[in-house]
Amino acid sequence: MILDLLKVFILSIVEGVTEFLPVSSTGHLILVNEFVKLEPEKFANAFNVIIQLGAILSVVVLYFSKLNPWNLEKTQKYFPKNYDKLNGQSKVYYRLTHPHKETIELWKRVIIGVIPAGILGFLLDDIIDAYLFNPMVVALMLFVWGIGIILIEKKNKNENKKRIDNLSLISYKTAFFIGCFQVLAMIPGTSRSAATIIGAMILGLSRSASAEFSFFLAIPTMLGATLLKVVKNVSGFSGYEWILIIIGMILSFIVAYIVIKKFISYVQKNDFIIFGKYRIVLSVIVFLYFLIIK
Repeated sequence: MILDLLKVFILSIVEGVTEFLPVSSTGHLILVNEFVKLEPEKFANAFNVIIQLGAILSVVVLYFSKLNPWNLEKTQKYFPKNYDKLNGQSKVYYRLTHPHKETIELWKRVIIGVIPAGILGFLLDDIIDAYLFNPMVVALMLFVWGIGIILIEKKNKNENKKRIDNLSLISYKTAFFIGCFQVLAMIPGTSRSAATIIGAMILGLSRSASAEFSFFLAIPTMLGATLLKVVKNVSGFSGYEWILIIIGMILSFIVAYIVIKKFISYVQKNDFIIFGKYRIVLSVIVFLYFLIIK
């Protein structure tokens, strides 16, 4: 039991640290699982996906006021006259009847952006697990996207193009195409964060706006992937295994919460080149380990 808890602790920290950074949480978990692995394999694979729910909740908590169209501060600010007429009565009713339009527009774009991955993820989940979930694919994608991140960042440095900062103002077409980039992350080792952030930057969003939209897209995308795994395995795990999963979700929530705050602060002042270089180094380590050492 103590050994299992130690493994859960290590895997959950890795998940929480890497889930929202453009470095591929899958790549890290595959490598870490070689040394710290839960048993049996079916449970280990499901555990790695289901604990993402904790990381998702960290985004919801951190950005709740921004994502909540019925936030009282927003309704008071944008509908002050209507609010005064109520004389402080029925605040809940007021919030429900006067949602913040800009936040509603943001959610419309998130929903449109999640459509491609939602459809293809449901249809191809088993195929991806069977044919693409292996170390060589992960190593290749780590390297390819590492190079891609560096090239795109260097290209952006030579541009004077004004970039979009307000997510509610991006077009539906742009949101959909960012969602198409997210589909690329279905290939293990790509990194959902890397695909969506780089895709958004290519389509004209600022670095910080790209990171935030990536976080918001993660809510329905990762929630869907997690629920799919839960439905497939709900009767296949013991009570003890579900306890390990719950502990993993709590730990990944705490770690992801801290990492997201630090990451947003970082991208406001720095580029992603360091993450591209890190991915290349990690890809070499994965290649060498699985090709030569293992």
